[in-house]
Amino acid sequence: MKCPRVAAARCLASIAQEGSSLSRQLPRGEQDLDPAQRPLYRELCYGTLRYYWRLDAGLKPLFSKGLKPKDSDVKMLILIGAYQLFYTRIPPHAAINSAVEGCRSLGKKWAAGMANAILRRCQREQDSLFKDLKPAAEAAFPAWLYQAIAQAWPDQLTDIMAASNAHPPFCLRLNRLHQDRDSYLQRLAEQEMNASPCEFAPYGIRLDKACAVDKLPGFADGHISVQDEAAQLCTQLLDLHAGQRVLDACAAPGGKTGAILEAEPALAELVALDIDEQRLSRISDNLQRLQLSASLVAADAADLDSWWDGRHFDRILLDAPCSATGVIRRNPDIKLNRVVSDIAPLCRLQASLLDQLWQCLAPGGVFVYATCSLLPAENEAQISAFLSRQAGAELLPIAADWGVNRDGCRQLFPQEQGHDGFFYAVLRKKL
Repeated sequence: MKCPRVAAARCLASIAQEGSSLSRQLPRGEQDLDPAQRPLYRELCYGTLRYYWRLDAGLKPLFSKGLKPKDSDVKMLILIGAYQLFYTRIPPHAAINSAVEGCRSLGKKWAAGMANAILRRCQREQDSLFKDLKPAAEAAFPAWLYQAIAQAWPDQLTDIMAASNAHPPFCLRLNRLHQDRDSYLQRLAEQEMNASPCEFAPYGIRLDKACAVDKLPGFADGHISVQDEAAQLCTQLLDLHAGQRVLDACAAPGGKTGAILEAEPALAELVALDIDEQRLSRISDNLQRLQLSASLVAADAADLDSWWDGRHFDRILLDAPCSATGVIRRNPDIKLNRVVSDIAPLCRLQASLLDQLWQCLAPGGVFVYATCSLLPAENEAQISAFLSRQAGAELLPIAADWGVNRDGCRQLFPQEQGHDGFFYAVLRKKL
């Protein structure tokens, strides 16, 4: 597999058929590519997924006979060609020819003429293909999710759609144990890397252009980490102090684990808990680079008998499994993989984690609940239901200049040149 477009078509077909994720498919697809081809491969995968629902709706009438499920790679190859025609500066003849040759590389010569005809029609008719699309397709969103966001956030809908389809910014978290933000910004300037301070995270930095992490000054020595601004805000809400025991539940890949230890290196203990033992190795690698340490535990957070020794925690952070609808711009495969029937099971899992982990919190302790979701069912409705079940819990209203107030909680929406979509609630266990 030498062609990045063929590799991308196979990757996207696997995502569409099996519900697999980009994080699993991209590395496998890249293995047979020259390093110089890998950026194009990634751009084709991410871009086509980002606009899949718009492209699919616009081109559907052109597939007069349809395609069998086993030929979904052909469909994806044609959509990749259309993505290049409508959303990139790749010359039209190159986009069309690569799709035609890609069909042959897939061993499906019969599809070459179809790909050529469809993409040449796209070139001729251009935007007329998209004239009468429904709002969800025009926004390049699955209908169920578009409707859910429109119902929850009618005033913010247009901005949410635009930000969710934009390329995400490249955001960093400065390790405050090494230097201040202004000094690091100066280091970046000396390397001719344009950057600016984040608006809300006091140790956040946003680069104008993404780069490989090994190009960042001090990265290998733990001076800087890649983390979105919204995720960095958790340390402010935890109210950390020396000598506390802290639990970071559902911790992988460990960005918040490192942020907590940087914010308060004199904790008595930080336990980083995750159900996936392999993903814990990423936390270990990050902590080694940051020259910090934590107790890493592989277990189901909701199964207390499998991991909890009965000692209470002063602070608990639950970054709960969720629909991830606030970070679609970073994970556009969510648009294909996530379906409406996923939400109820996720809500049940979140409720179970809240109820079980609450038992691990010391009286007077603080519990921070976080998701990267935009759906109220996973956020303020989840917290409201929890408070109705737990008489010993009280909500601590978040006073902040970021996000919008949701009954004392805070909801952040994705911003085109800013933070991701995120939700936070702060709870305290009564004495």
